[in-house]
Amino acid sequence: MDKLKAFESFVSVATRGSLTAAARAEGVAPAIMGRRLDALEEHLGVKLLVRTTRRITLTHEGSAFLEDCQRLLADVANAEASVSAGGVKATGHLRVTAPAGFGRRHVAPLVPRFRDLHPDVTVSLNLSDRVVDLAGEGFDCAVRVGDLPDSSLVSVRMADNRRLCVATPQYLQRRGTPMQPADLAQHDCLTLSSDASQTRGWAFRVPVEGGGEGATEIIHFKPSGPLDCSDGQVLHDWCLGGWGIAWRSTWEVEAEIAAGRLVAVLEDYAAPPNGIYVVFPQRKHLPLRVRLWIEYLRQHYAQAAFWARSVAALDAN
Repeated sequence: MDKLKAFESFVSVATRGSLTAAARAEGVAPAIMGRRLDALEEHLGVKLLVRTTRRITLTHEGSAFLEDCQRLLADVANAEASVSAGGVKATGHLRVTAPAGFGRRHVAPLVPRFRDLHPDVTVSLNLSDRVVDLAGEGFDCAVRVGDLPDSSLVSVRMADNRRLCVATPQYLQRRGTPMQPADLAQHDCLTLSSDASQTRGWAFRVPVEGGGEGATEIIHFKPSGPLDCSDGQVLHDWCLGGWGIAWRSTWEVEAEIAAGRLVAVLEDYAAPPNGIYVVFPQRKHLPLRVRLWIEYLRQHYAQAAFWARSVAALDAN
């Protein structure tokens, strides 16, 4: 079995949701795609896809394997590019989109530095909190934070992102430190207004009563407080002003935690992390400028120190 070809076929079928569509894209008969998937499942000893006459769905193992395969295939493409590109320079126009808050802090500062390395590339950065249609709107790739919806896009996980409860040292000295999630009911919590997001509330991982040693579950706590806002940056600023406890992403507050301006509380109850991803349309040959941009982000986002320093500190590198 050609493992790489089998991985490519699996990703194609899983993202397109159809043997016929995947076979058409590859120029082979659906039966060939089916045999490749059968061989891959037999080799792995697990069922990756549930196939019926109407649709194809991923099993739990298949969903996990899909993300690994997409990352592997992206790595292979990058490895090939690093060899085959040789002295070829990246050229053309790169169009990138990212969430507004995250993009301002952790994408925008990197763009001019990337262009310093590749002066023949021009870059357009779109910052928007809506989910942009990459193919329909002509974007090369996107940075996305959080759980990804099922789609035909290739996703490469760049880093973990956790949500933490944070407050200033002055607030905690004045009001005390919550020791468990239920204690938040006695505090001023800075929350997103109901028309924004977080409709389920703040997520925590707590022990399961009678569930045995180490057993935990995710609960959602809907805090209340005297201040709420539809803009996360405003909540961040209020939190830095000492007006209460906020539930924020590590990408937003890690520098302030490292500097001592904010303190993380209830860390033992923090929910499992979601991810920070780069996503791009399924293509056989990504332009060199896109591959280099993805690798550039990967190099920075893989460094723990990157998230714990201010944007201005990037100038030192």
